[in-house]
Amino acid sequence: MLKSKVPIKEQIEKAKTDIRQGENRINELFQKKTIMERKQRTRRLIERGAMLESFIDRASELTNEQLLSLLRITFGTDSVREVVTIMLNENASSDYRQENGASKAETKLTE
Repeated sequence: MLKSKVPIKEQIEKAKTDIRQGENRINELFQKKTIMERKQRTRRLIERGAMLESFIDRASELTNEQLLSLLRITFGTDSVREVVTIMLNENASSDYRQENGASKAETKLTE
């Protein structure tokens, strides 16, 4: 006795449906990734803003323009740019371990 087979047209339609569902799932995952990255960025900005304000007395009284000017003055020096470069190189280095104590950048700052 022959088993009834699903017609080819139905198989094709099912395959197309599966493809559409897979594409929709991929789009959902990309959207989820984008949302997660945006939340991480927002958190990082808030944390870093709080760090900055912890070093400036009465920081809330400064305008955005004044704060930007202060940052340009502070980070515009060669020594600070050099320290930032050292830190970025340490982060990129595969053997860099944060628990090893003071980084080269911290040592450079205290010289």
